[in-house]
Amino acid sequence: MAAALTVDCRKTFPGRFSAAAQLTLPLDPPRVLILFGPSGSGKTTLLRCLAGLEWPEEGRVQFGSTIWVDVASNIRLSPQARRIGYMAQDYALFPTHTVCGNIEYGLSDLPAAARQERVRELIALLQLQGLEQAKPAQLSGGQQQRVALARAIARRPQLLLLDEPLSALDAPTRAKLCGDLRRLLTQLAIPAVVVTHDWAEALTLGDIIAVMSAGQVLQVGAPQEVFSCPANAEVARIVGIETVVQGQVVANDSGLATVSVNGIALKGLGADVSGSAVYVCIRAEDVLLERAGSGVTSARNHLPGLVVQMLPQGPVVTITVDCGFPILAVITRGAREELGLETGSAVVVVIKAGAVHLVPRSG
Repeated sequence: MAAALTVDCRKTFPGRFSAAAQLTLPLDPPRVLILFGPSGSGKTTLLRCLAGLEWPEEGRVQFGSTIWVDVASNIRLSPQARRIGYMAQDYALFPTHTVCGNIEYGLSDLPAAARQERVRELIALLQLQGLEQAKPAQLSGGQQQRVALARAIARRPQLLLLDEPLSALDAPTRAKLCGDLRRLLTQLAIPAVVVTHDWAEALTLGDIIAVMSAGQVLQVGAPQEVFSCPANAEVARIVGIETVVQGQVVANDSGLATVSVNGIALKGLGADVSGSAVYVCIRAEDVLLERAGSGVTSARNHLPGLVVQMLPQGPVVTITVDCGFPILAVITRGAREELGLETGSAVVVVIKAGAVHLVPRSG
C-alpha cells in the first residue's frame, strides 16, 4: 500500500465547535493539500491536530507506517516526535532574534558548524542574503514570511504545515509570493498541508483541496475539478461560484440539459444530473456581456437583461444583471466603458453550456 497521511478524527470545543475530518494525502510523490473554507470552518483546528498542538477526542491520525494519534489505543505522539515543520499565520518570529537566530532556533541539537551551514543553505534558498543580522521589525512582510518558512523547514521535516502563509501580506506581494511558494514547495519535495481561504492561492498552491464548512469536510479533489464542479450548493458558495440559483431540468438530450430558472431556459451539461431539481452554478468569469442587438455567438445561452448593479474592484467591475434571475459577470473597466454600461443598461448575457454547472438538490 502506498504511503499516505490518513486522518479520521474529531476535535470538540464544548459549547462552541466541533471539527471532524476524513482525509487521505498520498505522500509519494509529495503533494500539497489545501484546507479551504471561510473563517471558523475548522481549517486551523485540523492543522493544529496534525501538528500535535490540539488533541482530538476521537479517531486516528497516521503518517505512513507511524501512528501519530489513536485515541482508542491511547497513542499520542508529541509534536517533536512527528518531525513536522509548522508555520503560524502571524509567523511568530522572535522579535529579539536576528534572521539567523530565528532560523537557527530549532537546530540546537546540532553542532555549531552544522547549524551555521544549515542556516547558510536556507538563507540562500529563501533569498535572504544581506539580511542575516536584521531583526523582524526591520523586515518587510514578504521577508518575514520567508524567514518563518526557513525556520519551518530548517530541521528537514517530513511534513510541512502552513497556516494562511500569505494572509499577512499586501495584495501585490501576496500575488508574487504565491507563485514563489509553489515553486519552493515543489523544489523541497516535502508533502504539505496549507490552510487558506483565498481561491487564487488554493488553485496556485494545491494538488488536492478539501473544502470545509462548520467543522466538516464537504468535498475533496483536484482544485480545478472542485472549483469547476462543486459537489453541492454549499461548496459552490464557499469556492466562489457567484451565481447559484434553483432550477428545474425540463429536458435532457444526450447530456445537454435544458433547465428552467424562474421561467428562463438555460442549457447546461447535465449528463450526471439525476432528478429534475438542481442548483444552477455559474462563475462570474465565465459570463460574457454584449450590447442588446449585437451579433449572436456560438454559445448556447443568450439571455437579455438589465444591469442592476455595478461594483468596481480595482481593474475589474462586477456587474449584476437581472435576466429574470440575478447573474453576476466580471469584466474589465475598459470593457465596461466600451459597452457603455450604466445601471439600467440593456445587455445580453452570453454563457457557454459547459460553464453552466448543475448540482442536484432535494425538493
